[in-house]
Amino acid sequence: MNAPEIHVEIAPALALFVPHDRRRGTTALRTDGVSTLGHVVESLGVPLTEVGALVVDGRDTPVAHIPKDGETVSVRPVARPQQVPGAPLRFLLDVHLGTLARRLRLLGVDTAYESTDIGDPALASRSAAERRVMLSRDRGLLRRRELWAGAYIYSTRPEDQLQDVLDRFDPELRPWTRCTACNGPLRQATKEELADRLEQGTRRTYDVFAQCRDCGRAYWKGAHHDQLEAIVEGALSLRPRRG
Repeated sequence: MNAPEIHVEIAPALALFVPHDRRRGTTALRTDGVSTLGHVVESLGVPLTEVGALVVDGRDTPVAHIPKDGETVSVRPVARPQQVPGAPLRFLLDVHLGTLARRLRLLGVDTAYESTDIGDPALASRSAAERRVMLSRDRGLLRRRELWAGAYIYSTRPEDQLQDVLDRFDPELRPWTRCTACNGPLRQATKEELADRLEQGTRRTYDVFAQCRDCGRAYWKGAHHDQLEAIVEGALSLRPRRG
């Protein structure tokens, strides 16, 4: 019995994941007759976290479908904003996305971050245990079945990474409410409470402070505040309209 031949069309938004000869139009592909459609798509290089729909001969089809000879498959990207059911929207970032993690925390988005390389199995397990969306540029990590949910980070530039995450997930933003160091919640604090943590010049110059409830780090409008404020204002102006 001959191996089934299907015809696959990859959406332009997903073209970077597949070889150049599959980036335009519909191309033929031989399957083994037993692998699921999800496995076939991943074997081409497309993480299923990036697939919004698999359309077979005009019908939405589950990833568990076994492709049949002659079928035409359209691989479409995730619709935006993406809905993540079953848990509050929160993220987990791998060791390579530290700047993105700090910027998401600056905007008040619940963002866990691993500052050391703990390995793909441990990251996937944490994603599942805490029900966090795994953000990574590691395609192998995003293929792990244990993940609660995941998303590929397409750019290497933190500015573009942040805009992409906001566009894709449309999270609620509450700037200046989370610690950029540990993700803990911030509370208002007095100068007297933080006296042993502040340099003399800081105590003399500033009057308004906040403190992380978890790690105790102190915050005030210091030398880098204008730069951080620009990040916040830019995110608020570019994000999708809620409601």
